[in-house]
Amino acid sequence: MLGKGVVGGGGGTKAPKPSFVSYVRPEEIHTNEKEVTEKEVTLHLLPGEQLLCEASTVLKYVQEDSCQHGVYGRLVCTDFKIAFLGDDESALDNDETQFKNKVIGENDITLHCVDQIYGVFDEKKKTLFGQLKKYPEKLIIHCKDLRVFQFCLRYTKEEEVKRIVSGIIHHTQAPKLLKRLFLFSYATAAQNNTVTDPKNHTVMFDTLKDWCWELERTKGNVKYKAVSVNEGYKVCERLPAYFVVPTALPEENVQRFQGHGIPIWCWSCHNGSALLKMSALPKEQDDGILQIQKSFLDGIYKTIHRPPYEIVKTEDLSSNFLSLQEIQTAYSKFKQLFLIDNSTEFWDTDIKWFSLLESSSWLDIIRRCLKKAIEITECMEAQNMNVLLLEENASDLCCLISSLVQLMMDPHCRTRTGFQSLIQKEWVMGGHCFLDRCNHLRQNDKEEGREGQDTQSKPLNLLTVWDWSVQFEPKAQMLLKNPLYVEKPKLDKGQRKGMRFKLCLQAQNFSPTESTKERAVMHQRQLSLPLTQSKSSPKRGFFREETDHLIKNLLGKRISKLINSSDELQDNFREFYDSWHSKSTDYHGLLLPHIEGPEIKVWAQRYLRWIPEAQILGGGQVATMSKLLEMMEEVQSLQEKIDERHHSQQAPQAEAPCLLRNSARLSSLFPFALLQRHSSKPILPTSGWKALGDEDDLAKREDEFVDLGDV
Repeated sequence: MLGKGVVGGGGGTKAPKPSFVSYVRPEEIHTNEKEVTEKEVTLHLLPGEQLLCEASTVLKYVQEDSCQHGVYGRLVCTDFKIAFLGDDESALDNDETQFKNKVIGENDITLHCVDQIYGVFDEKKKTLFGQLKKYPEKLIIHCKDLRVFQFCLRYTKEEEVKRIVSGIIHHTQAPKLLKRLFLFSYATAAQNNTVTDPKNHTVMFDTLKDWCWELERTKGNVKYKAVSVNEGYKVCERLPAYFVVPTALPEENVQRFQGHGIPIWCWSCHNGSALLKMSALPKEQDDGILQIQKSFLDGIYKTIHRPPYEIVKTEDLSSNFLSLQEIQTAYSKFKQLFLIDNSTEFWDTDIKWFSLLESSSWLDIIRRCLKKAIEITECMEAQNMNVLLLEENASDLCCLISSLVQLMMDPHCRTRTGFQSLIQKEWVMGGHCFLDRCNHLRQNDKEEGREGQDTQSKPLNLLTVWDWSVQFEPKAQMLLKNPLYVEKPKLDKGQRKGMRFKLCLQAQNFSPTESTKERAVMHQRQLSLPLTQSKSSPKRGFFREETDHLIKNLLGKRISKLINSSDELQDNFREFYDSWHSKSTDYHGLLLPHIEGPEIKVWAQRYLRWIPEAQILGGGQVATMSKLLEMMEEVQSLQEKIDERHHSQQAPQAEAPCLLRNSARLSSLFPFALLQRHSSKPILPTSGWKALGDEDDLAKREDEFVDLGDV
């Protein structure tokens, strides 16, 4: 039996405890050591999941340094994931297992998460694909979520090496049919096992009722209507079965151009302005078709452009913003900074970290997206404009910018259920091409074709990803909640009546000659939101004078300017941005992010989670969160005692879940990882810590450990 500990070194070491796990250097294992017996670890299979191939005596390297310490176990491949079965799971106590993901383990890689596969031949790293003539002695897997796994196959039987390497390459790289995705077999096998939480209902936007509810919530039902013209996807597969359009738009116009060139409603602001999106019309060369499209678009714009109260501003995201190629190139450079095989390579690149990060342009793209969303927010909030987002298919940048705007303007979207509903509305039902953008099907031409539509012949209830009980136990789900969140107080009937009367009086004072500036000031008094003093919008008919110009743009030709000049847009944006940040924050109102260069940072918890030194045991936000939950439990217990003493039958205001008293000390990277159970020597020399500053400076740093007592 292999022992737990490091083999080799000086004498006087204690005999290792009987266990199958071992942290050893491969070069210290004798080649004649074939009698290794491993403790059997049960493979957890999901409903509908099948084992395809496996290999034993595989050494998984611990990615903490270049010494190549590791753990022995089995490497398996199913039709859903690649999994390494070490002894780590059997070492978990009851507290730790309550925080373990029930679907994906720390050593599991879903097949769709595999980005690149490399093999090491005589210390040379090569990309693996297709049929292999020679099999590697080491397997390196780079994941799309920026994890890196390294497996040593030097002590695995030759036939098992061929089987597992060939199986992994085939099942991760071969082109797939949509109906062959594991999703469908899992949904079929697990339909009776779904558990939904009615208290945390996520709006799925797959029914007409859901869209009507969203219209009523945002007060957009006065000017917009939900339609079912695409029910059964008989008009357009790109659009959802149900969506929202301006009330004046005839439904037959949706069918006329198969959903293209139709303004689709996204969200309505408190002042009546709305955010819409629209895809481009098909490009036609025939003059007759061109004239029909021109008349059609002219009529569409008149339904959402009624000056002086509802002026529409167009944002052409295809021509005047980022390109998808630009985004893909920047992200490819960015992710290479984190797909590192060991800490030695990490420290080699650390010297030029900031220059590499800057040259990727990824942080600049994030900044530009946030800035564009704030510009749109300023138009809607301060200038009371409708904003129409234009994009070729309205399913990429439209999804992103629309989501950012709603997160900034709508506090409901910043709650858990509200955020989940936002993703459903703007990304899932918004038609974002997840399969193509993530290349899940591994098809070169990126065309799904009609092959996958066979799955729609039989009704199939696909499971929702928002049912967190499928992945986490109740104790772990508590850490996904913010214990400091306070809901906005609801007004009683008398207050609501007074507010409606006040709004009615203010509305009566409006006149057609009021400027946008005056209306913006009114909304500032009404909601106490920091608004900018913007210039009056032009009263001339924008679409009357520029319809021809915009039509050509929608048909594939670019325009250089929109309604306002770039200088005017910049002035309005800067005044609006500075004004908001100069005032106290209302977390139930408008929220604007900082977008200055130094303010845009890398999310260390995600992008650096493979580095053991970044995992703080019992520290970081998890420690703070667990301590707050423990305090809430204590306050709740005291409240119950007070109620009992006064013989009150009143139920406690908060839920009474089993919280985190005497629970396991988690890593700061929860839910990405649990405990760091491997001891490792500090990679950064002691002298290096001194150079970082004194203790006071370290205490102020982000993600540092704060001693909150025993949790």
